[in-house]
Amino acid sequence: MTYHSTCSSPLTLLVDEWGAHPLHFWLRGQEPARAVEFDERLGVWNVYGHREAVEVFADPGAYSSDVVRHFAPDAPEYERGGMLTQLDPPEHRKLRRIVSRAFTPRLVAGLGPRIGALTHELLDRVEGGPAMDLVADLAHPLPVTVIAELLGVPGEDRELFRQWAEELLARTEVAAAGGTAETAETVTAVLDLSARMSAYFGTHAEERRRRPQDDLLTALVRAEVDGERLSAAALGNFAQLLLVAGHITTTILLGNAVLCLDAHAGARERVRADRALVPGVIEEAMRLLPPFSIFYRATTRAVELGGRRLPAGQVVALWLGAANRDARVFADPHGFRPERDPNPHLGFGRGIHFCLGAPLARFEARIALEILLARFPGLRTDPHRPPVFQTTPEVVGPRTLPLLTAVRAPRRS
Repeated sequence: MTYHSTCSSPLTLLVDEWGAHPLHFWLRGQEPARAVEFDERLGVWNVYGHREAVEVFADPGAYSSDVVRHFAPDAPEYERGGMLTQLDPPEHRKLRRIVSRAFTPRLVAGLGPRIGALTHELLDRVEGGPAMDLVADLAHPLPVTVIAELLGVPGEDRELFRQWAEELLARTEVAAAGGTAETAETVTAVLDLSARMSAYFGTHAEERRRRPQDDLLTALVRAEVDGERLSAAALGNFAQLLLVAGHITTTILLGNAVLCLDAHAGARERVRADRALVPGVIEEAMRLLPPFSIFYRATTRAVELGGRRLPAGQVVALWLGAANRDARVFADPHGFRPERDPNPHLGFGRGIHFCLGAPLARFEARIALEILLARFPGLRTDPHRPPVFQTTPEVVGPRTLPLLTAVRAPRRS
């Protein structure tokens, strides 16, 4: 497959310089030759087109979310209950209805004061210094603390949560660097990690059944639809999904938004002058640099997609980063335009599997970014310490993000 260059935007040049993954051709301003291509080495159909990705998201009957067995047919049995990302209808519909009874928009909106207070507390620690690492100092501790408090798990276990997330990313990197054997080994290891995490949360959920508290785990224990409640395994699986996905997504989204503003001085000044543009910054960052760049599906029957015929039993990889820059859908696809409207990006998925935690990720990122811009109006990347990017193709964003904070504004209550 060959690609042709289409642009050299500021963000494109900087991200490539900072170490874009070799598979992320769109980060170098390139476009695929075709919307759907077959990777013979991995035996996977890569979907790069926006329309084609939407077609896959819209048809869970033809494109199943239960792909683990296709990657690792000999992997040990595991409990999928509670893992919304791996379930198809009707199980998915029933579980989502139960979970939605507890994880509500009202619950997310009520977190605003705590998110703001935590952001200020974290920034207080770097106040007065010449620099900070956005990931270590704010973008990681903020969402992991919010989710831990939301679930009601002990504060001393938050470092354990970070270790789990890093282990998951490390396993993914091993699979991406290898072939089928490495992928199967990684799936088995990830399932083992998932079982450990689910057991941890399952234990806390059982404690809530005996002694309810004012937290999300208790609400999940009590939530029911048509007299049916979540099993202990399903509770543990959903809690770990919320922790890992919510933690990684928000951490990287905040870092990517800062990178976008740093690369585009004009947009940065417009946003500083008009904070109403901050939500648009979040959406445009999700479009250009979606934290999770690949969603997987498996064909349940032979299908036609993008002019190609895919047999049944095939793994399909939806490359959201490429789809989000499809020139057939987005004008100036490689440009950073916070005012873009509409912005039908696929950063949070689409259809029945649209990310349940998207409102929380958007809310956290917006509040944190507004406070960050207010307190550090001269915030810039450090030319002597470039960001270090995640090395797995599944995740796009900084692992470290050194920033200069020399110009500051006084804290406002």
